[in-house]
Amino acid sequence: MSWHVPEEDLRAYARGELAAPALWSADTHLAACARCRSGLGEAADVDRGWERLDAELDAPRPGVFEALLVRAGVADHTARLLAATPVLRRSWLGAVVLVLVLSVAAAHGAPAGQPPTLFLALAPLLPLAGVALSYGPALDPTYEMAVVAPVHGFRLLMIRTVAVLAAGLGLDGLATLALPGYGLRALAWLLPALALTSAGLALTPRFGPVAGPAVAGGAWLGVLAVAEAVREGGPLAPFTAAGQGVAAVVAAAGAGLLFVLRDRFDFSRAGAA
Repeated sequence: MSWHVPEEDLRAYARGELAAPALWSADTHLAACARCRSGLGEAADVDRGWERLDAELDAPRPGVFEALLVRAGVADHTARLLAATPVLRRSWLGAVVLVLVLSVAAAHGAPAGQPPTLFLALAPLLPLAGVALSYGPALDPTYEMAVVAPVHGFRLLMIRTVAVLAAGLGLDGLATLALPGYGLRALAWLLPALALTSAGLALTPRFGPVAGPAVAGGAWLGVLAVAEAVREGGPLAPFTAAGQGVAAVVAAAGAGLLFVLRDRFDFSRAGAA
């Protein structure tokens, strides 16, 4: 057989792009020519290889943080959601570090025996602010993608909340290590931080992802103002044993309410969309 289907035509035939009358000739010839049938299989394999290569080249490259999460065993889609969280960027984390450094410096400059009030007051607000900035149409650049993604709204919020809390509480904990002279008193921010975060999240379906945490933060500032007004020496009421007990109750109540209202986070997304 002196004539064979050209290689370009075989590739077009494999892709289903060969037009008549060349298509008719190729059909007739392939039925009788083993060599061209073999070439057709090779052409199809080459095309599939190019398609895979194109897909690899077009795929977005994961950042350092996302790559570390995947290496640690986090699922690809979860790592992508975490990497897109706005407050896990260097600008926000740098601002948090600056606030903590200033509050720790103020504590070291306070008179001997005085509790680190400024640090204890600010530390619970930082995780709360991070949660408020991590989810919602106003501040999250990936919110539109999150709305249409096949992910439960509550699950997305919890994924990002855990990440933000891990970062925020971790930085607060490191700052606490810079106050060794206060002992366990320097950890009095932890339960208020958990209470504010759970309360802010529980208020989110009613007020929104920014206003809900803002209400919780405003309530915290109000409690501190009242405690300062009635204080007669010693630490502020929220940082006493009784105050810590109240914070634990609020944290537990907020977590319970959040679980009860978990389905309303999808309703909030639908309304925002």
